[in-house]
Amino acid sequence: MATKTAAATNDTALTETGSAQTGLELETARGVTHIADEVVAKLAGHACREIAGVAGMGATFRRLLGRVRIGEEPLSQGVHVEVGKKETAIDVVIVVQYGYSIPTLAKEVRDNVVVRVESATGLVVKEVNIEVDDLRFENEHETSSRVE
Repeated sequence: MATKTAAATNDTALTETGSAQTGLELETARGVTHIADEVVAKLAGHACREIAGVAGMGATFRRLLGRVRIGEEPLSQGVHVEVGKKETAIDVVIVVQYGYSIPTLAKEVRDNVVVRVESATGLVVKEVNIEVDDLRFENEHETSSRVE
């Protein structure tokens, strides 16, 4: 069983031949590890929400639809991923809190998503594309649903 520490320190391991290998092995002589798209999407969504200045996730229309459902917005809302055997590409849609620099915030989000996904899954993140869908002001609150 792998631990958090083992996963974090194995980012660059040496193979038997002494060459550097990035990421964790997902395919070994004893079996193959498959990671579902939804798992990678949840990791990426959580990584985005960890950054101060990200006020929400998802396109405006989808956020409003999500409010109709009971419960919190899903972690994968606003995230689309393509997962291969060794690599993944991630697209995120964020809402930025007014007062934050969008280029700086996008860099912080991108860096955090790469670190979190690569360390948790061993997949190599090839790209993180960020779409800023909206800007939220302090006195602006999302319209709440009539349903509770």
